[in-house]
Amino acid sequence: MKVMGIHAGRKNGNSSVLLKEALLVCRESGAEVTMINLHDFNIKYCTGCESCTKNMAMGGKKPFCVWDGKDDMDLIMKEFLVQDGVIIAVPTYDLMPAGIYISFTNRFLPYEAAFLKEIGVKGIKDRVGAVISMGGSTRAWQSMALEGIQATMFTQSIQIVDQILGTKCTNPGAVVLQPDLIERARLLGKNLVKAIHTPVEKREWLGDKNDGWCPVCHSNSLSLGEPHWDGVQWPVECQVCGAGGDIQKDENGKWKFVVAENGLLKCRTIEKGRALHMYEIQAGMKKVMENKEIIKEKMEKYKNISFPSIK
Repeated sequence: MKVMGIHAGRKNGNSSVLLKEALLVCRESGAEVTMINLHDFNIKYCTGCESCTKNMAMGGKKPFCVWDGKDDMDLIMKEFLVQDGVIIAVPTYDLMPAGIYISFTNRFLPYEAAFLKEIGVKGIKDRVGAVISMGGSTRAWQSMALEGIQATMFTQSIQIVDQILGTKCTNPGAVVLQPDLIERARLLGKNLVKAIHTPVEKREWLGDKNDGWCPVCHSNSLSLGEPHWDGVQWPVECQVCGAGGDIQKDENGKWKFVVAENGLLKCRTIEKGRALHMYEIQAGMKKVMENKEIIKEKMEKYKNISFPSIK
């Protein structure tokens, strides 16, 4: 059993305390534990060059990125892909996960787990994960933290089974003044180990059942639905996993998000749901190819426009 902890904050910061507590439980349960801090690695920014998607379209036989061999991303991902479980801990500086983590996950696409399995890459496991975020205020100032981290897990086919939002932790060390939070981190570690030992088809959410609006991913963020590229639409959608449904009152008069009968059709936590997005991208590419001369002509205007920079 292999478990990796990924930290994206300062050394010995509050988020690292909770991560270490959870990893201690995993090690006590017999796991081979690895922990890295993203600040210790050279990870270049994704440039949006589309080399990875073109490689996929051509049935490439290995992950491909223009930065291959030029930074530490491949070093990290070779270990990341063979874990049984991962725990991600990212501080919140302003509503969202810290930028270094987002930069790291922007580079996930060449390592898209479902695609790598499809082309025959061996050793990629059906992983489970748990996420932790920390901040100095209440949820109101960390409102997109857990959701932002969860939104990065889909391309890696990682099923999230638990999450913690640590609040009111300002300066480093403040977290140890909240023993209940320390104990909650240990429970998160236990839940991760339990999920690893559960058959894939029986794995489920092990955190607080009342956490968040969405009964699928337990996100606290919903949005009004809109027509998808193929015309499918629901009144309300989960912003994170894409489950579709509507807001309804339960028998106690409390509002809840109810997933429609076909509401998991485009759910990003399901590989089949994510696969539909590939057809959407293909349709967009086809439209571009059909109109490439028009695009070329109209783009000339913008290629010839420049403004002073600050250098």
